[in-house]
Amino acid sequence: MTQYIRWFREIRLGDVPLVGGKTASLGEMYGELGAAGVRVPNGFAITAEAYRAILDADGLRSRIAAELTGVTGEDVEVLAAAGARLRGLVENATLPRGLAEEIAAAYGELAAEYGAEPAVAVRSSATAEDLPQASFAGQHESYLGVRGVTALLAACRRCFASIFTDRAIVYRIQNGFDHLSVLLSIAVQKMVASDRASSGVVFTLDPDSGFRDVVLINGAFGLGEAVVQGQLDPDEFLIFKPTLRTGHDALLRRKIARKTWRLVAGAGGQAERVEVAPGEQRSASLVDAEALALARLAVSIEAHYSRKADRPTPMDIEWAKDADDGRLYILQARPETVHRAERRATLEVFSLEPGNTRERLVSGVAIGQRIGVGPTRVLRDPGDLRAFQAGDVLVASMTDPDWEPIMKRAAAIVTDRGGRTCHAAIVSRELGVPCVVGTGNATGVLAHGQVVTVSCAEGETGIVYRGALPFARRKVDLIALPRPAIKVMLNVGNPGEAFRLAALPSDGVGLARIEFIIGSFVRAHPLALLFPDRVQDPDVRAEIEALTHGYADGGEYFAERLAEGVAIIAAAFYPKDVIVRLSDFKSNEYAGLIGGRDFEPVEGNPMLGFRGAFRYTHPRYRDAFALECRALHRVRERMGLTNVKLMVPFCRTPREGQGVLDLLATNGLVRGVNGLEVYVMAEIPANAILADEFAALFDGFSIGSNDLTQLVLGVDRDSELVAPEFDERNPAVLSAIGAIIDGARRAGRRVGICGQAPSDYPEMVSFLVRRGISSISLNPDALVRGVEAVAAAEAGAETAAGATATSR
Repeated sequence: MTQYIRWFREIRLGDVPLVGGKTASLGEMYGELGAAGVRVPNGFAITAEAYRAILDADGLRSRIAAELTGVTGEDVEVLAAAGARLRGLVENATLPRGLAEEIAAAYGELAAEYGAEPAVAVRSSATAEDLPQASFAGQHESYLGVRGVTALLAACRRCFASIFTDRAIVYRIQNGFDHLSVLLSIAVQKMVASDRASSGVVFTLDPDSGFRDVVLINGAFGLGEAVVQGQLDPDEFLIFKPTLRTGHDALLRRKIARKTWRLVAGAGGQAERVEVAPGEQRSASLVDAEALALARLAVSIEAHYSRKADRPTPMDIEWAKDADDGRLYILQARPETVHRAERRATLEVFSLEPGNTRERLVSGVAIGQRIGVGPTRVLRDPGDLRAFQAGDVLVASMTDPDWEPIMKRAAAIVTDRGGRTCHAAIVSRELGVPCVVGTGNATGVLAHGQVVTVSCAEGETGIVYRGALPFARRKVDLIALPRPAIKVMLNVGNPGEAFRLAALPSDGVGLARIEFIIGSFVRAHPLALLFPDRVQDPDVRAEIEALTHGYADGGEYFAERLAEGVAIIAAAFYPKDVIVRLSDFKSNEYAGLIGGRDFEPVEGNPMLGFRGAFRYTHPRYRDAFALECRALHRVRERMGLTNVKLMVPFCRTPREGQGVLDLLATNGLVRGVNGLEVYVMAEIPANAILADEFAALFDGFSIGSNDLTQLVLGVDRDSELVAPEFDERNPAVLSAIGAIIDGARRAGRRVGICGQAPSDYPEMVSFLVRRGISSISLNPDALVRGVEAVAAAEAGAETAAGATATSR
């Protein structure tokens, strides 16, 4: 055994003090997970003992300590000057006796395995790196595509010196690590030929919400540094773990970015950009089967590390595809450090105050779920760092790891490029700073000193608004909330909020509105997608063509995009019920979709016209409804999300209801098969009057109090003039609600309510509890208040029942 070299096969997780966290993890996977299909390219470690010997020679340790005196990281210029001197000291230090020879001999063994002078990656691995409490991700340097002994020795010197990058100095200060106690090892590993294929990162949870039942994959062509550093917008694949384990197609979402260039290994171990041919730019970095295979590897790695730690251990993994053999390789795996293994007892909720004018300036991918306000500071070169002040909103094309000293002082961060796993995203999560990445044009739109509000609290889209908008910030004690006997569910329309909302103590989703998904995910009218030749405006036809690029046809685009939106909501709450209301746009709203005006009638009162159950079975719309059914069938059968239940809105007669059930069955959605339940939205007086007949057709009712109130009282709910007469607590409305509940109970059917009334009026909750409602579905912002109101109403009902029994 050599003094300073250890091969991956000799290394396990317990060797962190010798080879650092990164290499210890590589050795663990190389030796323990090969049987699970996890491929790790072979390599060796230059141990931390070599770095210790460098420090102990020539009085280097005391010289480094002297240089670090007074360096706090707050003064960027002082930090940069000290860092440069320290790196020079280490890079030019005398190597310990025999180290160069050992490195050359080990490289020779790799050459014997892989061929003469193989390209290798030279990666730093600190002894405090990739630990559960501190990742040190991106703090030290790596050199790629290094060939030959001379180049390898030079890269190793630079790697040792990178322990004193400016960002690493600051990171140690922030995390309480002594500079001279953290040692550096180096991993020398056979390069995967991903510069001619693809690579990226994997998280075994949703990195923003901490939701643990998904695997998030980001990928791009070429070397993975482009994805990690946020130099481009990557492809994204979201996979659901529970149905992945049962053999279903668990790919919830696929977003393929346009990739105009790739990173390749250049001279001196530095990466270089090369252009991607125009015809390949919109190709996927992974096919679906590869994404699912990579997700299975990630789940295996997470399970292994969780067993080792004896607690859930979500992982942050780097992967690469080899152009020569077509295989997927794992290059790194570290515990994810933002979301701890323990579930949070409190939930911090940010929300913009309603009623304020909002002017959107730019938007991108939301990182975290916070809101920040401040003046912008657009950084275009390192010299701009000196002007950055605490509380500024950092705006840049992308962030640089050396900027971390100022990032922690930012009110928010906004970048032109990057995805959810880029450097800016990872650091902002660790710091708790709201961040919007991938805006495309923030540095061109936002001006120096412009006060903005950066909101990441509105779903997956982060938005930068003009001015300082008021917002609320509150903490919810999840443990202290009561758990009523009646199911308390959520109304959810935005898939981008689903993972965050799943952390709330609910019993599932009582109303998932398909219209929101169609409006935001699909955007085009389904018939315009099916029959683009019938669209009159050539510009609109071109827009439809752009939307459907890469899909077999417009129908497949509609079905896949709608399925993605529904599946994300269903996965977030799985295995709890998610009741999906079939589309309930009115004709004027459908006309507002891309291409919609060519397919919709002009109605005097769309609220009472071509909508709901009647629309689905009508020859004018039946083909479009079949697309909706195709999407829902895909979610339940192919993806395995059988917790999805269906709800038919605005069903005027039992005959209409039976027609919809027949049409659902024709499209593969048979009530009762594979647990499929179909409910009816009770929102028309006829639903109350004929409750017994509707109960014979459907598995349950969901009361829509808004339309029911409108139709019982004859009050247009959109009219300001008669708005004072719109009151769900009116005795006539309560009588209709009571009749629906009674009819459901007579038939042994479930009955819930998903209208606005329970969110607004505690007395309505008391009425519903007394009448025997099965579930109450509330808006997310009213859930805590609603849970408390339901618990209080149940307690009151028990007290009243006890008093009645006593009097008898």
